[in-house]
Amino acid sequence: MKHLLLGDEAIAQGAIDAGLSGVYAYPGTPSTEITEYIQMQQAKLMKAEPDAAEKRIFCKWATNEKTAMEAALGMAYMGKRALVCMKHVGMNVCADAFMNSAITGVNGGLVVLAADDPSMHSSQNEQDSRFYGKFAMIPTMEPSNQQEAYEMTKAAFALSEELHTPVLLRVTTRMAHSRAVVCTQDEAPKQNAMSLPENVKHFILLPAFAKQNYAELVAAQPVFTEKSNKSPYNVYKKGANPKKAIITTGIAYNYLMENGEPEASVLKITQYPLPEALIKQMVADGAEEVLVVEEGQPVVEEMIRGMIPSTIAVKGRLTGDLPRMGELNPDSVRAALGMEPLPVREKEDIVVSRPPALCQGCGHRDMYAALNEVAREYEDSRIFGDIGCYTLGALSPFHAIHACVEMGASVTMAKGAADAGQHPSIAVIGDSTFTHSGMTGLLDCVNSNANVVVLISDNLTTGMTGGQDSAGTGRLEQICYGLGVAPEHVRVVVPLPKNMEEIKQTLREEIDYPGTSVVIARRECIQTLKRHLKAAKAGK
Repeated sequence: MKHLLLGDEAIAQGAIDAGLSGVYAYPGTPSTEITEYIQMQQAKLMKAEPDAAEKRIFCKWATNEKTAMEAALGMAYMGKRALVCMKHVGMNVCADAFMNSAITGVNGGLVVLAADDPSMHSSQNEQDSRFYGKFAMIPTMEPSNQQEAYEMTKAAFALSEELHTPVLLRVTTRMAHSRAVVCTQDEAPKQNAMSLPENVKHFILLPAFAKQNYAELVAAQPVFTEKSNKSPYNVYKKGANPKKAIITTGIAYNYLMENGEPEASVLKITQYPLPEALIKQMVADGAEEVLVVEEGQPVVEEMIRGMIPSTIAVKGRLTGDLPRMGELNPDSVRAALGMEPLPVREKEDIVVSRPPALCQGCGHRDMYAALNEVAREYEDSRIFGDIGCYTLGALSPFHAIHACVEMGASVTMAKGAADAGQHPSIAVIGDSTFTHSGMTGLLDCVNSNANVVVLISDNLTTGMTGGQDSAGTGRLEQICYGLGVAPEHVRVVVPLPKNMEEIKQTLREEIDYPGTSVVIARRECIQTLKRHLKAAKAGK
């Protein structure tokens, strides 16, 4: 069957066609569509076959990437196939569980999908998840097109079960969000039956057991490398001019080929560890200069320097032959190849960039309007922001926040500032981000009675990534009570222009309270409200 699929959707369909039993994820661009696609396909299946329990795939959103990784590992422990998805910064959140899963190994297949975002289209940093694969010493795959994304996802599950190890699948924004025709199999195989691991000690990381497991992981490295050497996804082609060689990875292979078939030898790498045998063949064929074309950071460029003779010149991002930052494109690769640049469009043909802004009618707007007015009443007030669409409060017309670092940092940074003597010290965090990683920070505030105000802007969804379910919806007050915030200092307001005076007075009262308080500004996201009203009108 042929389908026109995003790279994310090709991965999702590949997982389904591999006999997937569960997908665990926290929404984050550019990985979100994988879980959404599986949820959509499941809804269609359950509507057509409501009694098909054996085909059900668990596909509810997790609270954060760490809980997703741990739950996926638990499903794999039971012998079933599990997929865990996240964007690159989510790898930082799940790193503890991810690194240790390489030492426990797996029973059923476990594939970890990391979607990197070079050029930071919707992220706070550039980060290359291939480092995590190397760090954990597990096989890593990096498809170069949507068909490979589909096929490699299935191959990754098979490899995971064959080698009893998690497999990292890495894509970038262009791969995740571009479409191509993908040929898929007609019917998904049955899911694995439950089966307990033969050696329970593998999953108990007491030092005595972990040392043995780690020794087995190290001993398996030659096997992993041999798998890469023989992988059909790693392809070496000797060129007409083998003195020049090009090593390219993942989607960067397309940027190379868009400039025509090179005379140089080409080694396409989409499975790691690096295929040492193919690299040695490239050297044996007479390579005197190697250009490394890879999307992301210079992972391969650094590694091959220790694998080939020092007399061979290695060029790439580190040498300035390719840009050190951001995404590659056919033009930047063309320049690195020494080819004449293509004609550049006139400036008037280039679309003027428009900075993002909060939607008209968004509750965050009214929240910031009130907060800004109150903050100006205090000398040197500090407002610590967080990750979500409300981060746009840093831009015009609000210019409301003074810091934004990573998920959940608003609460603990506000606490640290208060510990240093700052007053008022205010944290702004969304409902989904609060349950993702803000709750522990609030517990720290409670335990030291920090003089902070935590303003939870609750739009009843995970708005930034398209309106997915939020883990704490309907329970934020109870969560705050449970963490120890005094009930009288957990206040709820409705961010609307008509309530402006009430909101401002509530903020003043809690700022003046010498302890930890929470103000919940609750109004449904304008985008999900439109969808819900439309569905209600249609009688759904």
